[in-house]
Parts: sequence; C-alpha cells; structure tokens
Amino acid sequence: MSNQINDNEPEDELYEHHRFEVSKGQQPLRVDKFLMNLIENVTRSKIQKAADAGNILVNDVPVKSNHKIKPNDIIKVMFEHPPYEHLLKGENIPLDIVYEDEQLIVINKPAGMVVHPGHGNYSGTLVNALAYHFDNLPMNSSERPGLVHRIDKDTSGLLVVAKTELAMDYLTKQFAEKTSEREYVALVWGNIEEDEGTIEGNIDRHTTNRMQMAVFPDGERGKPAVTHYKVLERLGYVTLVSCRLETGRTHQIRVHMKHIGHTLFNDERYGGNAILKGTTFTKYKQFVDNCFKVLPRQALHAKTLGFEHPVTKEFIRFDSEIPQDMVDCIEKWRVYSKAQQFEEE
Repeated sequence: MSNQINDNEPEDELYEHHRFEVSKGQQPLRVDKFLMNLIENVTRSKIQKAADAGNILVNDVPVKSNHKIKPNDIIKVMFEHPPYEHLLKGENIPLDIVYEDEQLIVINKPAGMVVHPGHGNYSGTLVNALAYHFDNLPMNSSERPGLVHRIDKDTSGLLVVAKTELAMDYLTKQFAEKTSEREYVALVWGNIEEDEGTIEGNIDRHTTNRMQMAVFPDGERGKPAVTHYKVLERLGYVTLVSCRLETGRTHQIRVHMKHIGHTLFNDERYGGNAILKGTTFTKYKQFVDNCFKVLPRQALHAKTLGFEHPVTKEFIRFDSEIPQDMVDCIEKWRVYSKAQQFEEE
C-alpha cells in the first residue's frame, strides 16, 4: 500500500490495522477479550464499538464482540483510515550509520528508540528517521520501509536496513534460513553453572500475560527457537553472557534466558527489575537500585551482525561497542563481586 492517501478512494473503504491468527492451543474466548490481550493501549469499549460497526472480521465475516474464537481463526480489525504507519512522516532524527553502500545500511540503534511506528509510538522511531534520510526504501512484507529484522525498543545495537528490493529479498532470505550471524551481549541474574550451552524451545505468546512471550518446550504451540550462550564473565550474583541467535523470535533471548532461570538484569517486562539473586542486606538492595539507575533498561546489546552481501556475495561482519550504560553497570558488579570475594577469603 502506498504511503500517500488517494483522495479518490471511496470513503467506505476499510484498511486492515491488525491481523491475528489464533494459535492451535487457544481455548474458546470472546473476540473482544482476545483482542484486549493483544492490542496495546486499547479499551474494551473501543473494541466493542469497532465490532458494532462491523469492523472486526473473523475469517472475513463481521462478528459481534461476544463471538467466540477458535483455533486457526483469522481475525482482522479494520478501520476507515489507513494505519498510522502508512501515513509515515519522515523526521530529522540523527542515525548512527556504521556502514552504507548502494544496497544496504547498517545502523547502531540506541536503547530507547522504537524500530517502527505502532500503538503509542507514532513518531521518533527508526522508520521515521529512515523515511527522512532515505528515499524509496523497499517495503517488507509488513509494509515497513527497509526493515529486514528488528530489535526491541530498550535493546541497543546493530540492525541492517535494505535500500533496494534485491537487498530486501536477499537479506530476508538469509535471516529466514538462519545463515546470518547475530550475537548479543547480556547481563543476567544468577551464576550460570555451565560455561556454554544451547536453549531450545518453541516461543509463543504467554497464555495469560499477552504482553509477554513464553517457552513451550513440548512444541505444542509457537515457533521453534534456538539460542546458543557462552559465559563471558561471572560477577557473583549476575553473569555476563554472549548469546548467538540461530532463530529470531520476538523477545527470544529475554524469554529463553528466563526459561533457564536467568532473567535479564533490569528486564521489567520479565521480572528482572526485582532483586532475583543475592542477600537481604539493605546495603545490597541500595547497590542493586543504583545499578538499575545506571542501566534503566534490560541489559541487552546486539553487538555483532554478519551476513552475505546481496551483490558481492562476500560475508561481511560488523561489531559494535557495548554502550556506556551497560559498561557502567557491569563495572559496578565487577567491583562488588571482587569485594565480596575479598570478604569471604
């Protein structure tokens, strides 16, 4: 769909704003409750009004808000205006461009920047910045310009953006076929016993908290996900690890590390903003609170990105510095863990 509105379009044309496929394990549930769990910043009354207006479709048939959904249903939410991402405005936001040629751009995204517009974030995103700095970027399958993959708002690090249709197709295929290289650095709660390991387990929406993802190890739900981890440094009650992604699921590292009992440090959505390991001393609580202030986000950085160039076919790899907020937090733990060892000796 074009980024511009055609004034000649009929007023009663509906635009698809949301589309969901109900998972195989879903129990019968009212469609308004189902959508409440999935759409951020929306009220139930707004969903019910949309249903009354015939704007909620299940398998392309308008339904009322009390309609019970079932596995494999396709649910669409339609409105008379295009989604905000289709009314995209370029914004003069500076970009940290690590590499650029005629085919692609590699960007080092700061923590706090949302990658693409969505509910509650219609400006200030990476896509707004791309629309300002670059013309005619190719659209991905979700109608988002240039994006081959994404990283979470509060995760920092490297992203590749396609400038041509050729690059979009070639890079997307590599990410799908797991031939790209993505390595993250994370600080996690607890002392990981093994020096390295692999976490496998399907990832899908959490059954009760729809803002979280969850691991379904028996594979009855979700998509397969594989994370390889390696311990970089043990810092007492936390561990610095390298995580290499074999797949790229939503929140993959965050949910996989929690699954093995090592939630990311200060990951609010997954409970890492509480003291999960350590002592009950007030002094320790103050120390951890200070670490949270130094690093007010999940401790995750997309450090290394590698892929085959769409034209030269050369495998190119990019590496980025760990940002200062993470460096400062790690250093605090380093000093603290050494002091603890000294006290124990």
